[in-house]
Amino acid sequence: MSNTLNAATFSGSTLYIKDEICTVLECCVQIYNQFVATNTKVSNNEEKIRDVFFDKLNDDAYRGKYPSLQNYHFEREPQENTGFVDIKVKTLYPYTSTKAYYCIECKRLDAQNPTGKSGLNAEYIKNGICRFVSGYYSTYFGCNVMFGFVVETLNIPSDIVDNINRIINDDFTNAQSLNVNAKAITKLHYENYVNGYPFSYISKHSKDDGNEITLYHLIFDFTNNIV
Repeated sequence: MSNTLNAATFSGSTLYIKDEICTVLECCVQIYNQFVATNTKVSNNEEKIRDVFFDKLNDDAYRGKYPSLQNYHFEREPQENTGFVDIKVKTLYPYTSTKAYYCIECKRLDAQNPTGKSGLNAEYIKNGICRFVSGYYSTYFGCNVMFGFVVETLNIPSDIVDNINRIINDDFTNAQSLNVNAKAITKLHYENYVNGYPFSYISKHSKDDGNEITLYHLIFDFTNNIV
């Protein structure tokens, strides 16, 4: 895999983009698996669960075990366009724009009001997916990432993904009191891009500016780790 990351490289290579994203996402799945295997506990709080990943991605000892992480710099809640993204993923190699990075947006998910205008599933769409569609967050490479943290026992594939897909093209009012729509061209569907991890999905959306964006979704079940 090439270590050079720039707009010219990305302009004609969907496969290259996917490889770069999956390098980071593979490490995130490993972090999750280790967390669950050790029965570690975490508060039912979006930022606390996000930091399960962020802290490891920035831990020198962990990065030493996974040399591919040396190519990336991770920032927590930096200013991003008009908002604060959960995790910014920036290459350490030269790039052509200060916006040449990925964003990871994190949301909790549960079984409450699963197809309603309120509830965590709706939040995942209106204050998650739609932030990329509207341009609230940057999408330099035409792709970004969503993490869904399941905090209540339920069937992940059928309950979470099916319910999100049922309402994904509904109109919502977001946290800024603006009307938003995810404009899904392709709804969430399973794709094996992280070594067989069973809860990896992709969706495609038409942005408000007319461009198309691909979102990579990883769903993580934290129900047995919440305190």
